[in-house]
Amino acid sequence: MGPPSREAWAQRLGAFRASPCAFLAGPQGEDLGRELLSDLRSDKLSEQTKVSLLALSLEYAAQLWPDAPAAEAAAASLLDTLVLLPPRPSALRRPLLLAATTALAAGGALGPASGAACRLLPLLLGLALGRDLGRGFGPASEQRPLQATACECLRELESCQPGLLRASLGPLRAGLAQEGPVQPLSLLLALALHNALALQPRAGAGLQGLLTARVAAAGDSPWSWTLAGDSDVPFEPQAPSWPEAEEGARGLLALELSPEESRELRATVAQLLDASYLLAPVAQAQLLWLLCRALRGLRGQPPALFKPQLVRLLGTAHPGCPAPGPAPPHPPLLPPLPPELPRKLSAGPRRRGGRPAAARAPAVPRPPAPALCTSPQPSLARLHLLCLLCAEDTEEDDRGQGGSPQRYLEELLAGLRQRAALDGGPRAWATLCFQASYLVAHCLAGQPAVLTPLVRGLAQLYRARPVLAPHFVDLLDRVGPELGEPLRVALCREVVSRPGGDAALGWHLQVLARVVGAGSQSATLHFLQAAAAHCPDWGLQQALLRVCRALLGSGGGGGLADLLQALARWLEDPDGRDHARLYYVLLAHLAGPKLGLALGPSLAAPAMASSLVAENQGFAAALMVREAAAPMRLSVGPRVATGPCPVLQLQVEALEPAYSLELRFRVEGQLYAPLGAVHVPCLCPSRPASPLLLPLQPRRPAPTRLHVQALYTTPAGLTCHARLPPLTVTFSHLFLPFPQAPRGAEPGFFEELWDSCLPGGAESRVWCALGPQGLETLVSCHLEPFVVAARPPASYHVAIRLPPDSKLLLRLEAPQVDGVPVALRTDDWALLPLAADYLRGLSAAA
Repeated sequence: MGPPSREAWAQRLGAFRASPCAFLAGPQGEDLGRELLSDLRSDKLSEQTKVSLLALSLEYAAQLWPDAPAAEAAAASLLDTLVLLPPRPSALRRPLLLAATTALAAGGALGPASGAACRLLPLLLGLALGRDLGRGFGPASEQRPLQATACECLRELESCQPGLLRASLGPLRAGLAQEGPVQPLSLLLALALHNALALQPRAGAGLQGLLTARVAAAGDSPWSWTLAGDSDVPFEPQAPSWPEAEEGARGLLALELSPEESRELRATVAQLLDASYLLAPVAQAQLLWLLCRALRGLRGQPPALFKPQLVRLLGTAHPGCPAPGPAPPHPPLLPPLPPELPRKLSAGPRRRGGRPAAARAPAVPRPPAPALCTSPQPSLARLHLLCLLCAEDTEEDDRGQGGSPQRYLEELLAGLRQRAALDGGPRAWATLCFQASYLVAHCLAGQPAVLTPLVRGLAQLYRARPVLAPHFVDLLDRVGPELGEPLRVALCREVVSRPGGDAALGWHLQVLARVVGAGSQSATLHFLQAAAAHCPDWGLQQALLRVCRALLGSGGGGGLADLLQALARWLEDPDGRDHARLYYVLLAHLAGPKLGLALGPSLAAPAMASSLVAENQGFAAALMVREAAAPMRLSVGPRVATGPCPVLQLQVEALEPAYSLELRFRVEGQLYAPLGAVHVPCLCPSRPASPLLLPLQPRRPAPTRLHVQALYTTPAGLTCHARLPPLTVTFSHLFLPFPQAPRGAEPGFFEELWDSCLPGGAESRVWCALGPQGLETLVSCHLEPFVVAARPPASYHVAIRLPPDSKLLLRLEAPQVDGVPVALRTDDWALLPLAADYLRGLSAAA
């Protein structure tokens, strides 16, 4: 039988994408992966259809080949198909490379013992570097696309196995200097360099030799399989969306490099930066993030050493915007620098440490308002580099120079705030402004000369656009005290200087609840008294009460007591009046420490026995689901052979009290339908628990294992989850009896069932050994519910129904001294080995 046609494959792919799990569980899904690999070599399918099949394997590799042996076999088959392609141009080479890489990575088959990986890696490296192995692989017209695809595959493998390409740093660096796709090679080299520096303390080999080698040393493997497994360094191959992921340069260890290693490292980074202007905006952001993260873990490698390349990159026309197409509607984030600036930076006077004094460069013209290009990530990456340059400059070098990096940074932030202050502007403008402000505060926290104008500018931004209050609150929650404290004072001053009837009163109250206590308490109370008359709805009243509650924590006073009494009388909402009255009672009857305890009890002090205490420190912990030891033991009880479907009886032994228990079950494989959860209101060790009944829904009658998770509440009110040992569902747990035949018609009913199994079914005979108890005892202990007709103790006819629609019939007749012959018939031949194993198990138990 030939392969399915294009239309048949289109229908199968459509059904698979509609519901992958259901399709794989059905009869058509059993051999889908095998048929897909086989039909890729068929000459009857077009290349377009094969590309569609490969796209499916890329998207659902984990489902098609779920374990390492299956993924290994699939990758080997894909590589064989790749080698067998004719030398003419083909659209299948690149998808086959991607599919083989994805199969190894998704199936967990990547390792030194993988034959497919040992075939794929040299091929990918040869293609990426344009060596003879790669040039002879396909026609000349496909070499450049294949080279880019090979780089992407190697990046994926390096991300899955950090340090894999450590021994190939030299060849990759040499390949970047040749003609080829710059962007894929640059990103691959940057990622390999980042991981190599992270693993350098455990690697043992010198960095200089790795960066200068053109090929791997003779006898050495170019793949490093064991470095990442021995390291506890968390790798982050993708740049974060919020700059806080850079905090502390976590994940990299401080390294001391030799002078020769430092020189080669600087040359490699300079080479990457020189070529970075050719990259797309997103690729630039990824490259710069990787380099920043790698260099921040090194000692003696200040970012100013790369200042000429960085300034040349920052001076590129329209950075961060795509080159083709019309000019952007607004000026770029970082405007072009004067053409003579890079030259003078690199040739300028030198400091005592031997580094160029960039502060004496010509003045930089005032940058216009920044524009938001396709993605803000390149802009933030360049801004991060600019912050690192500012951190290297001293006030003595910048005195009297209008073109210093610090001055340039201030002008840039002013332009961002100008954009964010526009009414009706896109939300992305404001987001970029606050991300940039956080980045500057994080990198330059110890420089008041930078933070002071930043605080002043942010206060002016709030004055112009109070609707950005949520952004200000979020920024205050993230920054340290160097920026947080002066910004709180400035924002508090801005809010309390407004009239109480301001149209943005809701935003003012939201900010004031966060910054209260940073300014004059009398001015704050005066503002709240004026604002109380302009809070007609429930939302504004609650925001006003939140500010009063924050004032309680800072000490309160007579003015606050008068305000709370007035609110208890004036507010129309009864809930607001009750809160105001409660706050007044707390303020009037509790001293400072006890008042703070009532508002937010700490772990060191006992909590007050009052249902009115809100927002205590354990509230967040109470909402979290934490992992704990299982509070019970779960085992499989006796078989329940009643009802329309098989039911698993579970015995529960409580080890500690648990409430609102929910048991969740996951079945191995695809032979059973998903199982529902079982709920138990309460478990107590002092009281025996009733058995739990779990209905089973087998799609095919076969044994399996159940993975069990428990979700429950402890007596302390905490929500916990635990993993329990797996439960085994045996073949006999699926046995169900047939409906009882009319009295006297049992033999005829069994004979009808016996005859109906053939010719479509199967028949076999098994010898069942008997113990000292004999045949009658064996049947009564194990097969009693399923006996249809019997002439004890010599003959028993057993009929077993197996869901969803199978049957198993047994004839036990003419027992001998040591056993009894058993004739089996079934309408499903796959049941014969399971039934034979079951009967042999009965013999062993006897």
